[in-house]
Amino acid sequence: MSGPQVTNRYPFRTIPQATHLGQTHGAIVEDDPELAYWEQRTAALVRLLERDAVVTADEIRRHVELIETISPMRGAQVVARAWTDPQYKARLLHDAKSACAELGIDIKPIVHLTVLENTDQVHYAVVCTLCSCYPRPLLGEPPGWYKSTAYRNRIVIEPRVVLAEAFGTQIPADVEVRILDSTADSRFLVLPRRPAGTEGWSADQLIKLVTRDSMVGTTHALPASAVPG
Repeated sequence: MSGPQVTNRYPFRTIPQATHLGQTHGAIVEDDPELAYWEQRTAALVRLLERDAVVTADEIRRHVELIETISPMRGAQVVARAWTDPQYKARLLHDAKSACAELGIDIKPIVHLTVLENTDQVHYAVVCTLCSCYPRPLLGEPPGWYKSTAYRNRIVIEPRVVLAEAFGTQIPADVEVRILDSTADSRFLVLPRRPAGTEGWSADQLIKLVTRDSMVGTTHALPASAVPG
């Protein structure tokens, strides 16, 4: 069954709502012509690398397949642990790389990782205005909308409008919105607010409420009602 669609005045295309770690309410992607342009450039680059014996297409394919095995579940494990363990949460906010290592998550490729917590006073959202730097060891590959020029340009100018119109995320007027700009060396993960009504839930139960988009800050975590029973 298709989920709700969100209309907006930006050159985004909406896709159906999904649940849990996949693309969520009002996720956006760039128009196909630009995606096709980058796909063509990628294909041309691969041909040049093969021609010069730098790397083969098969080697690239295997590397891409390895990257695609990483899912947002790793990040969800970190969030759920922080929600249930105040001491772990403190360590995570102080030294994110060490806290992730405690859970056996290798994020050595990231030079600096910072985790910032959404509260009733501030809401964080992540972007990479220059390209598409993203905490891949925790969230896997970034979605199309994160890499889109439209998202990267608009979120820093009108964050409340973009969050509301493109993702259906309403931020109260008395809550400050801060945009975190990733770089090649510095990546960010948002610790979303724990949903109401989940007191006493285990980490395994809470993981079901963590979405990829909530760890980017474009949405909130799913409500407790999203988990049957």
